[in-house]
Amino acid sequence: MKTFTSIAAAALAALSLGLATPAAAQSYPDKAVNYIIPFGPGGESDITARHQQAFFQKMFGQDLVIEYKPGGGGAVGWSQLNEYKGDGYTWMGVNLPHIVIQPLQKDVGFQTDDITTVYMFHYTPDAIVVSKDSPFKTLQDLIDYAKANPGKTTFSGSGKGTANHIAQIRFDQLAGIKTTYVPFKGTGAAVTALLGEQVAAEWGYTSVGAAQGDQVRMLAVAMEERHPMFPDVPTFKELGFELASGAYRGIAVPKSTPEELRKQISDMIGKINADPEFRKRLENDGMAMLDVGYEDMDAFMTEMKATYAAAAKEAGVLE
Repeated sequence: MKTFTSIAAAALAALSLGLATPAAAQSYPDKAVNYIIPFGPGGESDITARHQQAFFQKMFGQDLVIEYKPGGGGAVGWSQLNEYKGDGYTWMGVNLPHIVIQPLQKDVGFQTDDITTVYMFHYTPDAIVVSKDSPFKTLQDLIDYAKANPGKTTFSGSGKGTANHIAQIRFDQLAGIKTTYVPFKGTGAAVTALLGEQVAAEWGYTSVGAAQGDQVRMLAVAMEERHPMFPDVPTFKELGFELASGAYRGIAVPKSTPEELRKQISDMIGKINADPEFRKRLENDGMAMLDVGYEDMDAFMTEMKATYAAAAKEAGVLE
């Protein structure tokens, strides 16, 4: 009898713990969430986080506190992600192809599979951007100069092994030119270098054109069709170059985060992403929407790892 009672008591205790879990999940978040951007301020990751910040507070009643941890093209932050407590109160921005290419190039302190991405929310197409006073009025102007002056045409970009970097290498191959890529710590710094005339052009994104307005001119965008915000800017494909590429962005959590909490966070980000006003803001910033939730992430990442590894090898980024 005592044995039965003990077993029953243990079962009841276990049931009580099990019932407590959904209640705890329902109370999340009950304090501010720390959102780490592994780049400096001013880039697309920061711009998006600022938009998400306002909608997070409105929808969930807590602050989304943005913190910057730049270095290594994002690698400094990603290498430290799993050191944080997996309690749902630390999120970190993630970028493709960065988290795929960087570990393939060298030891950066993390492997792609170390990163637990719970949602991918948008992408930004690559674009060649010049300042408003640039002598390059068209893409052909830039190509002609680069052919006549091998290596002298300098491009700023958002780091090594990024979408910008791969696009630069790939375009050099397609156009039969040799240019010099100068990596910076994020798009914000790359734009500053362009506007400060430290470089001749930038391998940036359509979002740079949206943010800088008349200060810059985009020569071409790496899309299948023209961006609706920039109907006068041709695609590389229109101009004879098979180049359609860009950067994907999402949010990851520490690997120790419980499965149910991962799903809950994914659903929260998805709710923000589904808001029509939020989507409009991002599209006005030159971005393109994407909706890949946690349950679809494994399949998405398997495809992207294969795609980017092959592209990087073809572009000469990898041996």
